[in-house]
Amino acid sequence: MAEQEPDIGKEIGKMPVEPLLPIEKKLVFWSLGLGAVLLFVLIWATGALFS
Repeated sequence: MAEQEPDIGKEIGKMPVEPLLPIEKKLVFWSLGLGAVLLFVLIWATGALFS
C-alpha cells in the first residue's frame, strides 16, 4: 500500500508560531533601510549621470 504524502499546509498549520528574535528584527530593519537608501542613490546617480 502506498504511503500518503503529508499535506504541507496542514503540517505548517500545526507548527507553533515563533516570534522574531530581536537580532532578526534588527537585520530586517537594516536590510530594508539599506535597500531603500541604495535605491535612492541609484535613482539620483542615474539622473545625475544620464540626464
